[in-house]
Amino acid sequence: MDKPTLGTFKLTLAYDGTDFVGWQRQASGRSVQALVEEALSRIEGASVTVVGAGRTDAGVHALGQVASVSLTHSLGAPTLRRALNATLPPDVRVVAVEPVSPGFNARFAAQTKTYRYRIVCGEFISPFDRSFVWHLPVSLDVAEMRRASAQLEGRHDFAAFRSAGSDVTTTERTVLASQLTSAPRTEETQEILYDITGDGFLRHMVRAIVGTLVEVGVGRLQPDDLVEILASRDRQRAGPTAPAHGLFLIAVSYGAAPRMDAPLERDADELA
Repeated sequence: MDKPTLGTFKLTLAYDGTDFVGWQRQASGRSVQALVEEALSRIEGASVTVVGAGRTDAGVHALGQVASVSLTHSLGAPTLRRALNATLPPDVRVVAVEPVSPGFNARFAAQTKTYRYRIVCGEFISPFDRSFVWHLPVSLDVAEMRRASAQLEGRHDFAAFRSAGSDVTTTERTVLASQLTSAPRTEETQEILYDITGDGFLRHMVRAIVGTLVEVGVGRLQPDDLVEILASRDRQRAGPTAPAHGLFLIAVSYGAAPRMDAPLERDADELA
């Protein structure tokens, strides 16, 4: 039998973002946050606020979104997970529930986030893949794309990869890893995976990076052009914004203690 635990919980969630307006609760439309809050409110018997680690945009998926919530209901973590999964629709699953120290905030305690973008190149793809990859019916130069992706590691000003309509104190971010891999998917198709880990991301930053890497892959840009694009701070110099449905939030990492001193704007602009 579960040992009752009162207080704050860390939730790890996976969801298919196809039919959502995004993670964040909106005035209209179906959001992941609202569904999780509604499910928890039924358990708690009162309104509940859930804080997510990152704001995924409409159509963006998650394998490792993290959220925090404080409850007074005496349910153990395994029971809470079962109760949530019994209530939530099948396109949202609670992968894990962990009791954490009071004051833990999934957004401000986050140290890094890792996103993955999936591309499949080939004449056609399975209809069962269409909501989870960017299909490109062309060949891409993976070696050149890999060289280009390496230029992004380190501390840089990523203003050239930020969508308009947002306001932050600084557009500098640290990318700890920017890696691109590929493998044959079938005899006629190739899958390309782009993984990026950073301390924070700007609005549509990952998707703008992917669109720029594809420009390198088709030969319209050279790998070294990314250095100039970064320096320009000009969104018009970078490539197009890749479609949302190829993007996944796959992991959020945390330190030993919440980072309550993190600046409010650190993730305020993040809408992946």
